[in-house]
Amino acid sequence: MAHSDQQKIVLTADSSHSIADHRTGETYHSVHGAITESLHVFLRHGFQASDKKEIFLLEVGFGTGLNALLTLQEAARTGQKVHYVAIEPFPLSLETVRLLNYPALLPGDPSAWFIKLHEAPWETEVSIAPDFFLIKHKTRLEHFETNHRFDLVYFDAFSPVVQPLLWQKPIFDRLHSLMASSSILVTYAAKGQVRRNMQEAGFRTERLPGAPGKREMLRARKI
Repeated sequence: MAHSDQQKIVLTADSSHSIADHRTGETYHSVHGAITESLHVFLRHGFQASDKKEIFLLEVGFGTGLNALLTLQEAARTGQKVHYVAIEPFPLSLETVRLLNYPALLPGDPSAWFIKLHEAPWETEVSIAPDFFLIKHKTRLEHFETNHRFDLVYFDAFSPVVQPLLWQKPIFDRLHSLMASSSILVTYAAKGQVRRNMQEAGFRTERLPGAPGKREMLRARKI
């Protein structure tokens, strides 16, 4: 598999790729299945839980673009209009992206969409499909500025073990302020302290069954 000094493409249990990040010692997705995890956490319990016809969506951790690609496919199926705002301080190289096997494993050969998601310029809104608009910000959440209020947040940062500051109450305060009323935040994490930090920031939280390999995940709602 392709690799650099800091990153290496690895195969997960559902045959989809992930990235092993040597700086953190973690993979970008669950080793029990990258596509499986993304579909379970972010699509099933996030995107599909919203009944809005037009969705403003914030992703914290664009990474491989898998969540964006799956959301684009689902939005095309349902006819929903999506404004997808992604934050990623350390983007992957296009060389690495072109080696990822997601398009080959997904229906309808979304390879053109996948490359378009990654080739889109930073800090500029781009129409990826007629009703799917993407803007990527090469920054950290702490420095992110926007006038949008989001209906849905995919919180897909590295784990609390390696990025503890991203899971503290001030971050969830910040996200709460960026979200519209009756909005949803989903994440793969389920630690008790993370849940308490969300609650202290004003979210109503619920534990849900996790993706394979994890007992639980969290969904939080801003009422």
